[in-house]
Amino acid sequence: MSVERGVIRNRKRANQVRDYSGLRVGNITPTDLDGLIEYKRRGYVLLETKYQGAPLPKGQELAFERMVDDLQIVKPAIVIVSTHDTDDDIDMANTVVTRYRFRGKWHTPDDEITMGQLVQRFLHWLEFEYNAQ
Repeated sequence: MSVERGVIRNRKRANQVRDYSGLRVGNITPTDLDGLIEYKRRGYVLLETKYQGAPLPKGQELAFERMVDDLQIVKPAIVIVSTHDTDDDIDMANTVVTRYRFRGKWHTPDDEITMGQLVQRFLHWLEFEYNAQ
């Protein structure tokens, strides 16, 4: 049986809560990442979304910042943070970007842009502009 890629295959398993309390190291506890794209060995896209108004915790922000900056040394990388306002399944492509980190800096979009639109812009840049340099 063929399943469409990206679709939740086992809703019961996807809804399980992960308890990281036993993995605490001093003040540090594990963080999660909502999505990751490794694109044709050319670059990385890290994806995170929060419920509308929920802040990105400082520890998670630092982890994403350091990870994307480290990845950038090897090849282009971006982390995109977005927001949603649903209690139902989250259509990640249609969440609204609140900020993103690229080339060592956090950026806030001037105009509303969805996660799907920014991902496509970055992949287009990887495909056509970055590789032409």
